[in-house]
Amino acid sequence: MVIVYGDSPSPDQDSSPTASTVLCTKATVAGVRTRPFSAKVAFPLVSGLHELCGSRSLIYRSRGWIRSCRGSERELFLWLRSYLAAHRTVTMPHSYPALSAEQKKELSDIALRIVAPGKGILAADESVGSMAKRLSQIGVENTEENRRLYRQVLFSADDRVKKCIGGVIFFHETLYQKDDNGVPFVRTIQDKGIVVGIKVDKGVVPLAGTDGETTTQGLDGLSERCAQYKKDGADFAKWRCVLKISERTPSALAILENANVLARYASICQQNGIVPIVEPEILPDGDHDLKRCQYVTEKVLAALYKALSDHHVYLEGTLLKPNMVTPGHACPIKYSPEEIAMATVTALRRTVPPAVPGVTFLSGGQSEEEASLNLNAINRCPLPRPWALTFSYGRALQASALNAWRGQQDNAGAATEEFIKRAEVNGLAAQGKYEGSGEDGGAAAQSLYIANHAY
Repeated sequence: MVIVYGDSPSPDQDSSPTASTVLCTKATVAGVRTRPFSAKVAFPLVSGLHELCGSRSLIYRSRGWIRSCRGSERELFLWLRSYLAAHRTVTMPHSYPALSAEQKKELSDIALRIVAPGKGILAADESVGSMAKRLSQIGVENTEENRRLYRQVLFSADDRVKKCIGGVIFFHETLYQKDDNGVPFVRTIQDKGIVVGIKVDKGVVPLAGTDGETTTQGLDGLSERCAQYKKDGADFAKWRCVLKISERTPSALAILENANVLARYASICQQNGIVPIVEPEILPDGDHDLKRCQYVTEKVLAALYKALSDHHVYLEGTLLKPNMVTPGHACPIKYSPEEIAMATVTALRRTVPPAVPGVTFLSGGQSEEEASLNLNAINRCPLPRPWALTFSYGRALQASALNAWRGQQDNAGAATEEFIKRAEVNGLAAQGKYEGSGEDGGAAAQSLYIANHAY
């Protein structure tokens, strides 16, 4: 908006404006013509204009001093203030360079290492409560030692995983545990050339004013925790937000709230040299079809990247962990991997900027084999795909290994082999090179769906 007032300058006056200025013989405010008013009124108006929206105007003095207006100065000023308050969106955004070139390069390099061709992420960040559910399925007590032994099964995999695992997400407890030889798990992973990550959110909590929707807590003290995790070997982080599909959800409030929470988390991580993985998971609960999931996914991702832009997040130093576009678990229609792939890639192409290095899909309760086949189809989709499309699987990498282990030390080797097998399969799927196992049964084909799943 430009506020215009006064007479045209005379040839001997300085007429080089310092801001975009329009001159006319009578005052004009946003297209509303008013009587000329005095400099006594003009200066506060200009000051108010600058304070409210950052705009500046240039005052010209005519050959004779502008005559004082006989009235309505107060009304004009109040009107201007109200108008600007209602049109603040016209404010030109300012750039706040928060990251140096060196910081940006570090973040970008880390992200690219994680999603190098054929590589994905092992999500081993289950909380103590989630591990209790996993271990109870195989009759193992949920103790710290048993959790350590199980994680050791995964982390002791040999160098075959170097070509298919680019990152491992740790839980806080695991970050400080050691193997049987006293070697920290962090060093074990780093020695394989794999990037260490850490789950930093504190879980979901109810979002007041919604139909059972949630937001995610954990922003308090996050910067200090990230700084410490960086010192302790973590180079990337994960934060999960959850949305669900029903007749009334996700609401606009839940979409906006979770998008902004993810953006705030991402900004804080980058300030501490940590690559943020943003995870806006849309749960598979419900009977919605593929089209409905695609529509909701697009709305959620569009809101997320708007929020990331608003918070000045450096996209080249981030990764996205979304759900694949799949029908609800109770949907009676069965879709092929090719249909799921087309819907998923279409949703991404409509919402995710190509500056993002990689998309690391969550498995969302799919069976191990189903998650691999769908990922493979996504990487064979004929649509252009400017990002690395890979995996960040928890259950879909671990289910067979967990069943093989069953808490018995004698089974550790066989369990590790099961994990390596699934890692290699998904490494191929991330390149569109997996041909399928040809097995309709077995542990890999068992559904891993958990209603209203929480970590």
